[in-house]
Amino acid sequence: MSELVRLRTRPSRDGKRFVYMLDHLDENGKRKRISLGHADKRKAEKQRAQRERELRMGIVVPGSMKLSDFLEDSLNRTGQQTRDSTQYEQRSAMKQFIKLVGDIDYQRVTLAHGELFRQSRLDKGNSPATVSKKVRALKRLFALAVERKQLQENPFRYLRPPKWRKTKIEVYKPDECERLLRIAHEDSSALPWDVLIYTAIITGMRRGELLNLVWADVDFEAKQIHVSPKANTPETWQWLIKDTDRRILPLTDEAVFMLAEHQARQPDKYAYVFVPPQRYKVIQELRKQGKWTLSDARLKVINNFRRKYERIQKGASVRVRRFHDLRNTAITNWFANGLNEYEVMKLAGHATFETTHQFYLAVADDLVDRARAAASAGVCQNLARIWHAPAFSSKGD
Repeated sequence: MSELVRLRTRPSRDGKRFVYMLDHLDENGKRKRISLGHADKRKAEKQRAQRERELRMGIVVPGSMKLSDFLEDSLNRTGQQTRDSTQYEQRSAMKQFIKLVGDIDYQRVTLAHGELFRQSRLDKGNSPATVSKKVRALKRLFALAVERKQLQENPFRYLRPPKWRKTKIEVYKPDECERLLRIAHEDSSALPWDVLIYTAIITGMRRGELLNLVWADVDFEAKQIHVSPKANTPETWQWLIKDTDRRILPLTDEAVFMLAEHQARQPDKYAYVFVPPQRYKVIQELRKQGKWTLSDARLKVINNFRRKYERIQKGASVRVRRFHDLRNTAITNWFANGLNEYEVMKLAGHATFETTHQFYLAVADDLVDRARAAASAGVCQNLARIWHAPAFSSKGD
């Protein structure tokens, strides 16, 4: 009698480890590959035999899977059709969902589970925008299950993202940028804040993109920066780019000079542009211990980053804002200097046109204000005086 369930192995992303998988056809003749999440051969064989018995006895409900298996099945089916960053977001959202509701059968998930998840993430302190992203990731997984005939309907079809009021786009004024750079230049910390801030202002790069920038991404001759994901190598940690896959950004002559001077002060063959050598050593040690994650590469490259940036702003007598508002300033400047919306969208790495359009509208509002100021000056002032002057002399009344 031939085996219904086969035991296979699947390598990890870094290629250094593997886990066992169960490979079989379900009752509908569809291929299923379920990760067991471990490399214990004896345990895996017992699980294979148990799955074999269940299939032969007809115990397994057609298509039934735990949420963790459902996630792996979905990602395996999708393969390389989605970006690594999208897969990471789906894994992260599902992991948090399972922690909340348990590793239940995916067919038992209801709208109530989704509403509970949405509120729990808000209660945990996640921003509405972050919760919206997690909700979209889960909805997409279940939508794919409907398309693949694994489910009749998406349990999260009517799950709405949390409501929030979009804040006004914050930008730094030219004199504020000058003061920031002056104070940053005087800063004595290992992180070159002046080079970092100036690069952010002219390129519009996100914080994560800047802190994961390596010297190989900087083309001094062409005066360009290449924004690209990073592989897991002995010198670099894995980092996944956000939204668009890659883009090229221009550098000014001043930026090239500043970066060249900064590179000359770093150790030979040092990979990262903005990670201080001492911090790099700490991260490398964390990597050896298996304590450095993909999320850390996005959020923890520099310790206390926000607090240190706030200190520079206060020293420059600038109202405290987010580091991300340097990016907003760059995008706004592109619009103000004549770039069109498609060009700005490509440079900014926005995934949707709607995001870029928000900046266009913000600049348009600024243009209206400046046009009003111009109209109020010069000849318009004289016209206004004439308009308010009495039409007839009071003499003879």
